[in-house]
Amino acid sequence: MIDTTQKLFKIFSDRNRLRIFYLLEQRKMCVCELAYILGVTQPSVSRHLKRMKEVGLIGTEQDGFWTNYFLRKGNKAHENVLCCVKSLLREDKVIEADCKKLKNIDRTKLCCR
Repeated sequence: MIDTTQKLFKIFSDRNRLRIFYLLEQRKMCVCELAYILGVTQPSVSRHLKRMKEVGLIGTEQDGFWTNYFLRKGNKAHENVLCCVKSLLREDKVIEADCKKLKNIDRTKLCCR
């Protein structure tokens, strides 16, 4: 259990992974949406998502052209930590800006250029 907890905290030691976590708390998203909101490359987002998936924090599902990423539920230890992290991020200015971008995003225009 300590190894799992340590890995989870390492995930949250990175600013972009914290932002991805909060965005995925809002809804399922694809790599291109996350890259646009974060202002980083798609390979960078993919590397973050891979690490998050390795610790069981996120899952994937295919939706036609897109692979959607989402937060996994059901692990009580994860959910307790996630609740704490989410409450700490709620009033962050960067997170607020990310959520504003999320409201206006259209994946068909981002991903199908």
